[in-house]
Amino acid sequence: MADSSFDIVSKVERQEVDNALNQASREISQRYDFKNVGASIAWSGERIEMRANSEERVKAILDVFQSKLVKRGISLKSLDAGEPQASGKEYKIFASLQEGISQENAKKVAKIIRDEGPKGVKAQVQGEELRVTSKSRDDLQAVIALIKGKDLDFAVQFVNYR
Repeated sequence: MADSSFDIVSKVERQEVDNALNQASREISQRYDFKNVGASIAWSGERIEMRANSEERVKAILDVFQSKLVKRGISLKSLDAGEPQASGKEYKIFASLQEGISQENAKKVAKIIRDEGPKGVKAQVQGEELRVTSKSRDDLQAVIALIKGKDLDFAVQFVNYR
């Protein structure tokens, strides 16, 4: 019988982020507390740019955007938002999306699986993802539960379960 496997990845669905951004933009344009403060949120190349005329307002825009991401099922661990920066008379926050598991983080996850996971489960790093294989599907389910229970500092998804 062939080994069963799945991949641990860290990906963000760009369309869902786009939808969350559009919802946040719509809410910002309609809310009374954002009237006449130059509040906006938009893509700026690969980053997301939030601007307003005060530091509190720009942080509120970030908060609205984060709530929209959570509603769309996107982990906030994949959003890397900077600190508010003064730029003339307005404040800006740049946020980027973190995708892919770094070699260092992949090794940490592999070590967790090796140390705490069921025997006979193998984890190997393949680029920006981690392939987990085992003869038993129950062991793979146990590994998924183990990884979900850990508080990792990056978002993980489980794909290609076969």
